[in-house]
This record gives sequence, structure tokens and C-alpha cells, in this order.
Amino acid sequence: MPLALLVISGYLDLSVGSTLALGALTAGWLAGEQAQSPVVAVLGALAAGAAVGAVNGVLCCYLGLSPFIVTLGMLAAVRGLAQQLFPLPLSGFGDGFAWLGGARLAGIAAPVVIAAVVLVAGALFVAYTPTGRHVFAIGVNREAAYLSGIDVRRTPFALFVVTGTAAALAGAIKASVLDSAVAGTSGAGFELTVLTAVLLGGVALSGGSGSVLGVLLGVLFLGCLQNGLTLLSVPTFWQQMAQGVALVAGAALAYFGPRTTR
Repeated sequence: MPLALLVISGYLDLSVGSTLALGALTAGWLAGEQAQSPVVAVLGALAAGAAVGAVNGVLCCYLGLSPFIVTLGMLAAVRGLAQQLFPLPLSGFGDGFAWLGGARLAGIAAPVVIAAVVLVAGALFVAYTPTGRHVFAIGVNREAAYLSGIDVRRTPFALFVVTGTAAALAGAIKASVLDSAVAGTSGAGFELTVLTAVLLGGVALSGGSGSVLGVLLGVLFLGCLQNGLTLLSVPTFWQQMAQGVALVAGAALAYFGPRTTR
């Protein structure tokens, strides 16, 4: 959801996969090698993700650099940083940290509950806060939004920070589920998966349009596609091709969808 709002505002973050890896490794290192509490481990991961998001936000929102170039560069830079800090695979994070990914709340897996909370928070933010409406205004016409008194820098900057934080949280959850994290492979390709789900949900890559319900449907569709192909024992390269086709279809939907409704 955070990345969807960022795209709606007219920006893009391709570094979420590497940020996920950094968050997973940070949380695992704190919970495992440093024997910190799960709360401290998760907070450390969130801080790492927020730092990456802040760097992206400063470069894109305040210095005016291209979000595509900046976040593509950060994708490589953050991955390299993770490999430098954690050259060896991490594992064995303890039973306390395993709760984050393995616990059940009212019979529902904790990661599903966390995802639902983030989705609902995003929906409430868009529907009931002025800033939520500003996100769409900035995406539609940045100059007009500026002339209307909207802070066209601070709002996208905050979205970059939230996106980085959410990616790191996803990394912590993944590390908890797998009880391991590897700098070179954790979160690899995650940015394409998330972007595909966002575009399939009807969010325009150019910004200014999209909905929470559409994003939810895009995530569900992509998840069902991936799980279905895995259950059918479809080879990995066919699964990658299917995801690529879905990404192109999502981009086409986001481009042609608004035109067909005029």
C-alpha cells in the first residue's frame, strides 16, 4: 500500500527489494547474534528502512533528481551495503522472533493481520485526511498542487520514508518465517512483484489515480497466480515469464483504462 500511494503521487521506488533484504538482515542480526528482544530487532529493521526511504526522499523530492534513476541506483547500493555488512548468511533467530511470522491471532496468521492493518490504515489515510487527498493532487498536477498551497515536497518525502519502513517490516517478517536471511538473495525481484501488483490494481504509473480496493485485488490476483503456478509445479522460468506478462498487462491497464472510460 505505501508504494501504491507513492506511485499515485507521481514518484517511484525500485529499491524496495534491497530495502527488504537490509531489514531482514538487520532484524535477524539483532535477534540472533546480538540476542536482542524481538521488539528491538523489528525497530532496528524499521529504522534501517526509514533511513533508506529518507535518502530516496531527499534526493527525489528536495533535490529534484529522477526517482527512476535514484531508486535504481539505491537498489544496487543498498544491496551492496547489505552484502558488506552481512557477508555471511544469518540464521537461528530464536523462538521469540519466530512469533512475528508464525503466530496466529484469532486463527489468522500474524503476517496477514499486519498486512490487513497496513491496508486499512492506508484506506483511512486516503479517505479521511487532507494529506491523503493531497497525494492524488500532487500526482495529477504537481504545479497546480503547489499553487494551491500543498507542500509538494514534504508529502512525497514522507511517503518515501513510509515505503522504506514498510519494505523493511516485510523483510523482518520474511526473516522470521524462514529463520534465515541472505544478503545476496533476500528480496531479489521483490520490487517487480510489488510494482506488478500496484499496476494490476489500476494505479497509473504517471500518478494521480488509483484505489485501495484496486491494489488489494492486484495483490490477491498476483498471489493466486504465483501460488497456482507453484502448486502446478510450473518451472521457475515460466513463472518469471508469467510475472513479466502480468507487469506489462498492468502497465497497459493503467494506461488504457482511464482512456476507455472517457
